Amino acid sequence: MTPRPGVDTPDHRGRTGLDRAGRGLDRNPDVVVREVELTSQGWHVLRRSTFDYRRRDGRWTTEQRETYDRGNGAVVLPYDVTRRTVLLTRQFRYPAYVNDHPDGMLVEAAAGLLDADDAPTAVRRESSEELGVTLGTLTHVLDAYMSPGSVTERLHFFAAPYTAADRTGPGGGLEEDGEDIEVLELPFAEALAMTRDGRISDGKTILLLQWAALDGPFAPARTAGDLGGCSTPVHRHA
Repeated sequence: MTPRPGVDTPDHRGRTGLDRAGRGLDRNPDVVVREVELTSQGWHVLRRSTFDYRRRDGRWTTEQRETYDRGNGAVVLPYDVTRRTVLLTRQFRYPAYVNDHPDGMLVEAAAGLLDADDAPTAVRRESSEELGVTLGTLTHVLDAYMSPGSVTERLHFFAAPYTAADRTGPGGGLEEDGEDIEVLELPFAEALAMTRDGRISDGKTILLLQWAALDGPFAPARTAGDLGGCSTPVHRHA
């Protein structure tokens, strides 16, 4: 049999065994994975998986699903409670552009894939590259599956304080990665209003801004030094 890149031999990213994801899972006794097939393996991986599923009435059925595996990611909302501002990005998103967005230019919180890093390290990396800012103490907000019907990604949400003095770089992303990112420093009230009138239509960003208004640094009952009991501080790395 001819060796298959990404399965028997390393692909262009050095990966093997890409067809084994899901095989042998036994956390749910009502699911038995039968077959996993790679249908596409570019930078990320598309799989078609066949599994047996026991329905609530006890009947077993055979199901087939396609899953898009792009790894896990992290996103962060930098905020300045003194000036009541937040840092966001604007960049072109082709998938949104071909699905009715007026120009594909989405306003978003800075985010990126974890790659080999843990989530706090990843958001500090992305904040430096995309926003040109060094963050203060991270607050872990939540983790969420953003499109669980087809995408495996789990996104780790953070918030962190910054000041004007912490903006030490130009941001803009990495040109070698094809990034062309505009840095936006917006009044928090305006950013929140943008989620209501459609100027911000990115799900992760809407979630973070609403958290900031309801339970985070801009909640009416909060002070600058109290983010409440729902958050877990993650301290700055040396």
